[in-house]
Amino acid sequence: MTAVRVRDLRVRLDGTVIVDGVDLDVARGEWVTVIGPNGAGKSTALRAIGGLLPFTGTVELDGTPVDRLHRRERARTIATVSQSPTVPPGMLVFDYALLGRTPYIAPLGRESAADLAAVEEVLGSLDVARFAGRRLETLSGGERQRVFLARALAQGAGILLLDEPTSALDIGHQQEVLELIDRLRGERSLTVLMTMHDLTTAGEYADRMVLLAEGAVAAAGTAREVLTEDNLAKHYRVRVRVIEGDHGPLVVPVRS
Repeated sequence: MTAVRVRDLRVRLDGTVIVDGVDLDVARGEWVTVIGPNGAGKSTALRAIGGLLPFTGTVELDGTPVDRLHRRERARTIATVSQSPTVPPGMLVFDYALLGRTPYIAPLGRESAADLAAVEEVLGSLDVARFAGRRLETLSGGERQRVFLARALAQGAGILLLDEPTSALDIGHQQEVLELIDRLRGERSLTVLMTMHDLTTAGEYADRMVLLAEGAVAAAGTAREVLTEDNLAKHYRVRVRVIEGDHGPLVVPVRS
């Protein structure tokens, strides 16, 4: 079954077309990574798919148009982790993760025992339960990224939208977070749609890739089909050598 179906997606911001006619399908349980040069429209497309930006075209989540979903219904279906989530000063890790339960708490209501248990479970599964009483800003980058994921998982949504989830992390924490996402995908039958800059790493984890350029789909398919020297030279305007690796293509820049 298709978890995310996008047809002719267009987004205009301040009179400028940022996303121009994107078609995209993500099967339930699949991991699709969107790549492209800066300004290609990756983050904008992701936000539109998540119902966070106005758009024209069609976006369906599990067969239902996103604009027909009430905000609470949408939050139970799809969870988004932005590049730089806003963290209120002084907020504790547990309280931040508990925000993920908002779609299940009635207006002016209080969290239930089930909500608290759900947060405890996801904090434990991501190995951050020991930080529950600490202020979020005191954690390292990798630890904070786990907490951001915990809030998303606490929503109970089956679709995860991740916008550059490893952009501020060193190589060790990048691998740690991506391995964690892959494990959670298997354990919780999650569908993952994410954006990423590191081409080699993206190709190692994604089932399929979509290359955006100037707001439109320039290539789509497996990592080997998308990460070609011709595609990267044309759309990134760089010279690279693509070498076959154990888990996908290795993209190596070549000096002029």
